[in-house]
Amino acid sequence: MRPTHNVQIVDTTLREGEQFAGAHFSSADRLAIAQALDEFGVEYIEMTSPAASPQSTRDLRAIAALPLRARVLAHTRCTLDDVRLAADCGVRGVNLLFGTSELLRTYSHGRSLDLLLEEATAAIRFLQERGLEVRFSCEDAFRTPLPDLLAIYRAIDSLGVDRVGIADTVGIATPREVTALVAAVRETVSCGIEFHGHNDGGCAIANAYAAIEGGATHIDTTILGIGERNGITPLSGLIARLYLTDPTLVSRYNLSLLTALDQMVARMVGVEVPFNACITSATAFTHKAGLHTKAVLREPRTYEALDPGDFGRERSVLIGHRLAGRHALAHRAASLGLQLNGEAIAAVTARLKALADRGPLTSEEVDAILLAESGQAGETRFPGRGDAGHLVGQPARAVALSTARGASDANLIRTHSLSCRRPAGSRRRCHHRRRRSGHGSR
Repeated sequence: MRPTHNVQIVDTTLREGEQFAGAHFSSADRLAIAQALDEFGVEYIEMTSPAASPQSTRDLRAIAALPLRARVLAHTRCTLDDVRLAADCGVRGVNLLFGTSELLRTYSHGRSLDLLLEEATAAIRFLQERGLEVRFSCEDAFRTPLPDLLAIYRAIDSLGVDRVGIADTVGIATPREVTALVAAVRETVSCGIEFHGHNDGGCAIANAYAAIEGGATHIDTTILGIGERNGITPLSGLIARLYLTDPTLVSRYNLSLLTALDQMVARMVGVEVPFNACITSATAFTHKAGLHTKAVLREPRTYEALDPGDFGRERSVLIGHRLAGRHALAHRAASLGLQLNGEAIAAVTARLKALADRGPLTSEEVDAILLAESGQAGETRFPGRGDAGHLVGQPARAVALSTARGASDANLIRTHSLSCRRPAGSRRRCHHRRRRSGHGSR
């Protein structure tokens, strides 16, 4: 079933993300993350319980006082001291939780289901009297017996909470299990449903989407997917999945900021943006194989379901390697103003492949081969490439090639030099000019 409603994003980088092994956000970091998320357009920003530390209390107060469009929430236990402190910090709402599986009831908090509901009810009523938004979540929902789980949600829903939360706390669920459970909860409650999915089984993005299919109204994310252990649903991954279903589902967000968000948090926690991060990785829109590049140069949609221009990105075509195709090299020659016939391009392609068997070529080396074939450059050698390096000269002028992380000194062509033909009447537009990722206006 395809989603027909706009899901709301509860970004919890400043709560779940703080639980990532490499995370230790300063006050300045927290402020920068909150402001960037607000500029991106998430509906909610969840922060660590103010009971965690004195600085957590101060930072929650400071961020809750900012004129943000996003609603700032605190995540707390169902204890009156914690919820009172959160409310006093000026938040718009509080996300409550209790572990409901037998394992957590036995080894974590030691409460029966009846006592759990009693304490949750007291916390919920206190917050409602303060006029705050309330979510109650069952931690470890997928290891809680379904009858117990539905009984808890039914009782909580009767209190008039804004939403209930379903947490796959150890990443154990499959997408089908998520859809089935969310659908069962949807039939039980009238309030909103929030899903929080961990990535221990590698299903965080798929499970988040499955939750939406089942009727979830809110999805928890973090920037880069950071969190406890393997983390949770990454913001960029959720955006990619929703965009692929229908771009209008994410059109209200400032999509060009995604890459900057991931890069900023990656620096803060001391990691690289993963090579397979949806949308934001250095190679997310890079094409290499000759079969692919031929088609992409003619019509980008052949091998792209995501339009890089919609995310402030550019597509790149790698050409300095042994998988390079003659069509990509012909395109590069034309961009240099060279007139090479089919026989010449075939010769260049064979020459480049022989050289590239010894290692990827730089952009200058590729251009030198093309220029030599056109008769516009003298002979030169490629150091370390044996006899094959006797073939080409230096480029006659600067060329519009640049480097992608992980690619050899940039044997790649950026999209702003490529044709982005789309059928007449196509809803998406092509982006011929270079767009920067950064914090722009929405």
